[in-house]
Amino acid sequence: MSSPLVSRMQSFGTTIFAEMSALAVRTGAINLGQGFPDTDGPRVMLDAAKAAIDSGRNQYPPGPGVPELLDAVAAHQERFYGLRVDPTSQVLVTVGATEAIASVVLALCEPGDEVVTFEPYYDSYTATIALAGATRRTSVLRFPDFAVDEESLRAAFSARTRLVLLNTPHNPTGKVFSRAELELVADLAREHDAWVVTDEVYEHLVFDDSVHIPMATLPGMAERTITISSAGKTFSATGWKVGWLTGPTEAVAAARTVKQFLTYVASGPFQPAVAMALGLGDDVYAELASSLQAKRDLLCEALQASGLAVSRPRGTYFVIADAAPLGAVDGLEFARRLPELAGVVGVPVSVFHDDQDAARTLVRFAFCKQDDVLVEASRRLSRVRRS
Repeated sequence: MSSPLVSRMQSFGTTIFAEMSALAVRTGAINLGQGFPDTDGPRVMLDAAKAAIDSGRNQYPPGPGVPELLDAVAAHQERFYGLRVDPTSQVLVTVGATEAIASVVLALCEPGDEVVTFEPYYDSYTATIALAGATRRTSVLRFPDFAVDEESLRAAFSARTRLVLLNTPHNPTGKVFSRAELELVADLAREHDAWVVTDEVYEHLVFDDSVHIPMATLPGMAERTITISSAGKTFSATGWKVGWLTGPTEAVAAARTVKQFLTYVASGPFQPAVAMALGLGDDVYAELASSLQAKRDLLCEALQASGLAVSRPRGTYFVIADAAPLGAVDGLEFARRLPELAGVVGVPVSVFHDDQDAARTLVRFAFCKQDDVLVEASRRLSRVRRS
């Protein structure tokens, strides 16, 4: 029998993350492919989750989220960005950012609508757009600077554009969109009367002199922007799956209507713990970013020493390297051979592209790992130049 899977999802098979993680296990390679930390978040947050479990907060939480987390998200938006949102009507807690994205796209897009996004893209974007029956239109960010191409971006918009799905700081490139780039997106969204959905899960993981600018802070954009974030990346608790979205009341209500039929609710005892963590001091946020910046530098230097060309990221967990200087002509083939060559696993960037030629020899590596892991990965990568 042929596959019973609906046609719009038949191009989506096993994710590259599952393939490369399995390869790491099979070969004993260090897995720098999948972006999850190998250390825990703040101890006080972990203890707060234990206390919530012990105090009996183990049943269904309220559909929109527990009140203290709704309040904490609203306070966070005002504290860091000067954005005022009503916690009772403009905040929705979700099962990570992935569900937030799905809830919004499914709520706002009809079949035949178009969604503008940048490539390389996070893989759930394409699947969610397909589930909605919408059509994706992309603009390519090109190695090594990943600057926005205005002509390409303008061409991606049309009379059928329903929303723009924007990720900054950007996975997988590590790019932090500039104010000028965000203003261009905002201008085009207003011109085409489109919503802007911003995935800002790496908002606190920015390096050097980079500054994260939320789209909703731009003049006139708060009323057409849905902002998404998550505790997973900020507090190194990816398995908790506590995310949220904020935005105009009518858009949040639309997303809530869909979300209640996806997971209904989740992460009950983790929600109050995240609420507590969001109120931690600036030093906690700064220390996480500083630690990751040092890890970035360590891995970038190792990749460069191995002969790969590197685009030094300004944020996120990830660095993209070009294997072409080593004679590679196919990033997927190179990534599959790398465990044998060096005992390290990365992810080919071409799987995040419609335009395969734009990333033919690029590979993404995650640096959100313990220093001794990165040091050992660096030692192993030194074999690549010699091979």
